[in-house]
Amino acid sequence: MNNDIINQVDTPVVSQGVKNKVLKNTYMLLAMTLLFSGAVAAVSTSMNLPHPGLLITLVVFFGLLFAISKFQNSAMGIVLVFALTGFMGLTLGPILNAYLSLPGGSSIVMNAMGVTGAIFLGLSAYVLTTKKDFSFMGGFLTVGIIVGFLAGLGAIFFEMPALSLAVSAMFVLLMSGLILYETSNIINGGETNYIMATTTLFVSIFNLFTSLLHLLGFASQE
Repeated sequence: MNNDIINQVDTPVVSQGVKNKVLKNTYMLLAMTLLFSGAVAAVSTSMNLPHPGLLITLVVFFGLLFAISKFQNSAMGIVLVFALTGFMGLTLGPILNAYLSLPGGSSIVMNAMGVTGAIFLGLSAYVLTTKKDFSFMGGFLTVGIIVGFLAGLGAIFFEMPALSLAVSAMFVLLMSGLILYETSNIINGGETNYIMATTTLFVSIFNLFTSLLHLLGFASQE
């Protein structure tokens, strides 16, 4: 069984039916998790809940990512995906409140949401239409995300607004690339687990949205 999975990932022999099923299940689960996370974020915003803090956020986030990877082939994996996306929605509430308190804050949030949706739909449609293989981007994206993550931590700890803005701009590009990469993986048979595909796409959309919030929020104060 394990050899069959390895062969599916390493060779282009995954049937079109399997690819279509993974794509369908991924988008169905992604839609449900986006709605769930959005609902949790709305509750968190309305209740003005405090942010859990950087350390707790990182521990829970990476802990749940590890757990999802471990249980990706079971029903528990779906439960853990909802736990992760719900937690991310919870942490988004305080961030939204911070931007809503700015002059024109509602416009900033709506514009960020609209641009995020347009980027995701546009990139997804491009890959689904052209069926281009973006697997070559894997190594670049991995290195870029690690560098961006470390730079983001540096910007927080050393209070460097300019670096923080640069990281946000960097993550807009990286998350756009990750959407291309993961969608390409699904339609070309490189990703056959819809739970992992959903997790990757959700994290991409979340980081894309928060990065755009930061950039648009800064631009509105100029």
